[in-house]
Amino acid sequence: MALFSWGLRRQNFHPLRRRRRRALLLLKLTVVVISVLLFCEYFIYYLVIFQCRWPEVKTPAHGGRQEPVLKAMFLADTHLLGEIRGHWLDKLRREWQMERAFQTALWLLQPEVVFILGDIFDEGKWSSAQAWADDVQRFQKMFRHDSHVQLKVVIGNHDVGFHYQMSTYRIKRFEKVFSSERLFSRKGVNFVMVNSVAMEGDGCSICSEAEAELRDISRKLNCSREQVQGSSQCEGKQQLPSSAPVLLQHYPLYRASDANCSGEDAAPPEERSVPFKEKYDVLSREASQKLLWWLRPRLVLSGHTHSACEVLHPGGAPEVSVPSFSWRNRNNPSFIMGSLTSRDYALSKCYLPFEDTVLTTYGAAAGFLVVLILAHFERLLSSFLFGWKLCRMHTRR
Repeated sequence: MALFSWGLRRQNFHPLRRRRRRALLLLKLTVVVISVLLFCEYFIYYLVIFQCRWPEVKTPAHGGRQEPVLKAMFLADTHLLGEIRGHWLDKLRREWQMERAFQTALWLLQPEVVFILGDIFDEGKWSSAQAWADDVQRFQKMFRHDSHVQLKVVIGNHDVGFHYQMSTYRIKRFEKVFSSERLFSRKGVNFVMVNSVAMEGDGCSICSEAEAELRDISRKLNCSREQVQGSSQCEGKQQLPSSAPVLLQHYPLYRASDANCSGEDAAPPEERSVPFKEKYDVLSREASQKLLWWLRPRLVLSGHTHSACEVLHPGGAPEVSVPSFSWRNRNNPSFIMGSLTSRDYALSKCYLPFEDTVLTTYGAAAGFLVVLILAHFERLLSSFLFGWKLCRMHTRR
């Protein structure tokens, strides 16, 4: 009997010991769960975005003064889900990812201006007034920023609809929240923000107004160039910095396909050779030529395709397609960091945490938790079996 009692004590069958063991297991599980949640939902954004650096740009001195450098972030296709197609779990997961990525980037990188190149919302083209208000409220929470940071937004087809869905009501609704500004200058850098959905070229009233506005911007930019200063056609015109503009729009300028695009965030190889449809995937040839001729940009940035691409257009204008900012559209979202002066610029890409990295981390943590739980119950089972054997030995004696 003494041997049996000793065996039970040795194997921790005492109720107090069992409670302590359960409490220790619960503590281990809690620590693991909280640590993994903090890493995957918070710290991973700092670890990844901390590696991003602003590109260096040459800043020659003019008149003994160093030319100022503007630090700008460019992101695209956030696609905040709406009430029709947006599952609550999908909303929660992807919107938290974008909010943490954006807020972390603001804190670590300290940009002066942020541009979002269209498709802010996924269902703006058909959302009701109440749904629109709800979506705007969520956007303003996710992309909140200090007053010294300027946030500029470009119209996308999911915000107001494709050309056949677009209406004055939807455009005015969008502009009431995000401004109707098309020409923006800061630190000697001119930006032209185009409603590319209205570049259909069919003479519709919205399209005609958009083109007339761009022609007026073209005249203002021409007047800012040294060769036409003092001309009679420039009298009374707004004085802009003497700098070729940066063109910002949602649709890319015309290109046949993504066949010449490369990189880890380019379109999948099987999709790159698929021909693009004009006025749907990219702007038409005619509209693209108009924009290049009217504005003579030194750089074009666009979104819409959700994938990265770099194109050199006739006349030497480079275009950079900015990948989607959301896990919903790609596993490896990113944004562009630009250092710009009135005469030069430099771009670099900043990747966000990969979604599969986060999912793999959760999977590994779940496996580790299972091992902890099994080890705990295996210890209990072995203790019970040992005690049962001792009991049978005592009974036989």
